[in-house]
Amino acid sequence: MPIYDYQCKKCGHRFEQLVKAGETPDCPKCGAKEPERFFPFSAKVSTPTTRERGLKVARAKYGAQKKEKDHAHQEYMRKEMAEHGGG
Repeated sequence: MPIYDYQCKKCGHRFEQLVKAGETPDCPKCGAKEPERFFPFSAKVSTPTTRERGLKVARAKYGAQKKEKDHAHQEYMRKEMAEHGGG
């Protein structure tokens, strides 16, 4: 069940509510029906700037993971060579 942000059309009270699909809660302050639903403040808008920023973060994270994997592979190969007299 998602959490939505609402604002009452009658008294102006803003609130968050966990709701089932297709349901609309009553205002908890005045009991009015059909409050206006808003996008949550955490909702992100995709723009070229935000996409580029996300790509930079993803590339940096991937680069760090790759470096760690490469290091682990080199250590493994070193141990294998040492155990089998290859080095």
